[in-house]
Amino acid sequence: MSAFKTLDTLESDLGDVTGKVALVRVDLNLPMKDGLVTDETRIRACAPTILELAGKGAKVLLLAHFGRPKGERSSTMSLSMVVGAVERVLGKEVMFVPEVAGPVVAQSVGILRAGDIAILENTRFWKGEEKNDADFVKAIAENGDFYVNDAFSAAHRAHATTEGLARVLPAYAGRSMQAELEALDKALGAPEKPVAAVVGGAKVSSKLDVLKHLVGQVDHLIIGGGMANTFLAAKGVDVGKSLCEHDLTGTANEILEAADTSGCTVHLPYEVVVSKEFAANPASLRTCNVHEVASDEMILDVGPLAVEALGDVLKTCRTLVWNGPMGAFETVPFDAATVALARTAAALTVEGSLISVAGGGDTVAALNHAGVAQDFSYISTAGGAFLEWMEGKELPGVAVLEA
Repeated sequence: MSAFKTLDTLESDLGDVTGKVALVRVDLNLPMKDGLVTDETRIRACAPTILELAGKGAKVLLLAHFGRPKGERSSTMSLSMVVGAVERVLGKEVMFVPEVAGPVVAQSVGILRAGDIAILENTRFWKGEEKNDADFVKAIAENGDFYVNDAFSAAHRAHATTEGLARVLPAYAGRSMQAELEALDKALGAPEKPVAAVVGGAKVSSKLDVLKHLVGQVDHLIIGGGMANTFLAAKGVDVGKSLCEHDLTGTANEILEAADTSGCTVHLPYEVVVSKEFAANPASLRTCNVHEVASDEMILDVGPLAVEALGDVLKTCRTLVWNGPMGAFETVPFDAATVALARTAAALTVEGSLISVAGGGDTVAALNHAGVAQDFSYISTAGGAFLEWMEGKELPGVAVLEA
């Protein structure tokens, strides 16, 4: 990963920023219920950057999208609804500005004092945002002195406020973006070897590019969840009525062959937990070898002996990247393998023998469920951006910050 500009060089580059306007891209695409924010995680992630800039005396203008308004104003997707939650997390009063460019923003900037904070309206109310329109970028930039991107979760989009502004203003990575990039570099950029990757989830089709990229990057690839069934079927295992993409068995074999070529060991479950129904019914629940799955049974988790063996694999590694659960973890007892392997990874991290980086919505939920999220080296809350990074793709919002 190339070097990128951070807030560490802000004042040496620009001098005293007191009274200067910082255009800060953050992720305020927050979950809501009955008009109230239900999870403040994303606000807490960008709070250090906002407070640092305000503490240096900058006038901080927050740019963010909310939902998918498709270039039209919508009262149900206005960022005015998140102002209260942002104020609560920051412990500071926050102005709301119902525009992102033009005289209304200029007037608001004139009202703000050094160290004040404002949230501009949902950037996606304007078609120029997703089109990365040069005139739209210029109009926003006219009210700013420098740009800070603290929204890794949107860095895979080449939009006006994620990529365009960095081309016309002095641009820096915020503290959350910096932490994310440094963690990802330790995981796959310049990792301590051996490296293991855990990739789970329902379907191979959703993570084909991830798997193809990883077999050339890691020493051990642990495949779990429904996608493991497709790989088992590719190897001739009868997976009964398990979730399985039989049309992708050829692709699965290609990935296995690529892994052999690159020296990556792929670990598939040899022991599984099966049931005749997707329910925790003890009467139809059993653990067996993968070659003993009956035609009317479905694989819903990895068996305990296989999980123990996977834990032994992690003990030989120095770096772990994790995306996706090992089984149908939302339903007890099919969470057992995910919880057990996550706790092993967490324990190895705590003792200092493993660097563990995890990301993706289901992954975060699974690690929280296992009670170990706080013990991993780093957890990314980004969804699409994290997956595209795992695919080895260049992220436009990151590339433009390179020093």
